[in-house]
Amino acid sequence: MPLLRFLLLPFRAPLVLLLFGVATVMGNHWTVFHQQLTQANRLDEPVFWTVEVIQALLVVLICTMPDLILRQISLLMASSRVFSLVVTLLVVITGGLYLLQLKLLADVLILASAVLLARLDLTRIRVTPPPLVMAFWLALIVLAGIWLGHVLPSPLWNPAAVNPAPL
Repeated sequence: MPLLRFLLLPFRAPLVLLLFGVATVMGNHWTVFHQQLTQANRLDEPVFWTVEVIQALLVVLICTMPDLILRQISLLMASSRVFSLVVTLLVVITGGLYLLQLKLLADVLILASAVLLARLDLTRIRVTPPPLVMAFWLALIVLAGIWLGHVLPSPLWNPAAVNPAPL
């Protein structure tokens, strides 16, 4: 019976499927973007995909466990005034540098919205596992979607341009 309930979960909470679809589109979009960066010789493939996967995992982690993360940060910041200034400075500088890249910010906002909608839909049907379990499963859904999007052929890829027909 629990296996059947798990298999029916996408039908009971369709926004989980939306999260998978958004992750698939993001993976495909990042593949196209990576191809453009490769042509300009700006970034290596392992570095690009490492940054994108870490970014996606951070979005899932922050969106699934905001209360736990904020409680731990506020406890640390309350312990020392110097530490609170260093953390605030680090957050402001990192956030400012990140906001300079508006193209990446749009991807993060789309992914975060999809994760929050999936959480809301799961809460609606009263599926509320512990935060770490929820973060693990949502991260697995997002990473599977990104992988599928990476594997799918690019809509901009033209096989005739790569291998022209012999005359």
